[in-house]
Amino acid sequence: MAQAFERVVICGLGLIGSSIARALRKHGLAKTIAAYDRGDVPARGLSLGIVDEASDNPAIVVGADLVLLCVPVGACGVVAASIAPHLDQGCIVSDVGSVKQAVINQVAHHIPAGVHFVAGHPIAGTEHSGPEAGFAELFDGRWWLLTPTPDADQAAIDRLRATWEAVGSKVEIMPPDHHDRVLAITSHLPHLIAYTIVGTATDLEGHIQQEVIKFSASGFRDFTRIAASDPVMWRDVFLNNREAVLEMLGRLHEDLGILARAIRVGDGDTLHDKFASTRAIRRSIIDAKQA
Repeated sequence: MAQAFERVVICGLGLIGSSIARALRKHGLAKTIAAYDRGDVPARGLSLGIVDEASDNPAIVVGADLVLLCVPVGACGVVAASIAPHLDQGCIVSDVGSVKQAVINQVAHHIPAGVHFVAGHPIAGTEHSGPEAGFAELFDGRWWLLTPTPDADQAAIDRLRATWEAVGSKVEIMPPDHHDRVLAITSHLPHLIAYTIVGTATDLEGHIQQEVIKFSASGFRDFTRIAASDPVMWRDVFLNNREAVLEMLGRLHEDLGILARAIRVGDGDTLHDKFASTRAIRRSIIDAKQA
């Protein structure tokens, strides 16, 4: 059974951060929940009742036994530097970024001795953002990947595992570089394709663009949902996982070349074989309850 934290501070009260706050409260896993953010977000978090305290002052992390970096990947290092002088000995620091090696490179050297950093990534989300968009059930049945460095504290890893399992997630440990290659194909490349396809539609002549919107089939609608995701977050993902994304983009380019040739020369067998093989992946995703 997961042990409740005395004081949790969530740095960044967007969709993921506010959903974590709600999930921790729902399952009784934090006695006090605070938020560190800027602008009007702290006040919005307080008015929604999802946090007990909120501030734009990094000193709010004083006394925390768990601090979560729920900001875009490119901001993790800056936030870690701002809170580092205020972290208590024994505190666990984690994050929720979709890229792991870059986050570790940015954050780890800011973490004081006696504070335990364990990078993480909940594979969950929607196209919505902001503290109002969160909900406690976001992580139900979803994977929460932990990517600790070899010197990470085992007790901290175990406690995070127990906590994320308690909010409904399935937890797995993997090396950060492996995480980045896997997510490049399962998450990052699909988002890049979605942004590109919807961007192409945006650049069409006005009357055609209106018909594209009017007669959108389910495939295009799915792309627009993905392409509506937070642009700052995804800009940072691509910039911080560029090598893995470019590798997968190269493979995609090769596969598109094969399909383009098959269409050009009327090679129906190649098209059929390719489409039949991809159906198996869809069935596997459904069987794994990740659809």
